[in-house]
Amino acid sequence: MSATLPAIQRFLEASGLPFEVWPCDPELADTAVFCEHYDVAPENSANAILLRSKTGDKKFVVCVLLATDRLNTNHTVRKKMGARKVSFASADETREMTGMEIGGVTPLALPEDLPIWIDDAVMRCEYVVLGGGNRECKIKLDPQALLLQSSVDVVAGLANHD
Repeated sequence: MSATLPAIQRFLEASGLPFEVWPCDPELADTAVFCEHYDVAPENSANAILLRSKTGDKKFVVCVLLATDRLNTNHTVRKKMGARKVSFASADETREMTGMEIGGVTPLALPEDLPIWIDDAVMRCEYVVLGGGNRECKIKLDPQALLLQSSVDVVAGLANHD
């Protein structure tokens, strides 16, 4: 059985909220494929995506949104970041900033100086399934657990809801 990274496991246990760790074939970790293969509703699946400023001081932020939505990078993210241009971080930048591989990034137990912005639609879910810190597991939890971190901000309009 796959396990989460130790810091993530400690965070989940300390939250006092119920959670489940689900094993996942690493080849099926990308959200759309995962949802289809494991019969998980995309409206209850959340992505954690690292973005970076492309101009000025280098800034990073992790954005969390539902799999059914698209990140509003050109408006909400760019303005909130205070950057003229933003882009998705590379796989190397993601690994360096989070310690995780794309397809397994979770917003849990990240460095405290890394901002985490959560689309308000995520917080309206009864539960969400998100990366477990690696491509070998996913975590099902109450989204309220995400608020137990000091660097979290719930942002209305972070994602476009189609």
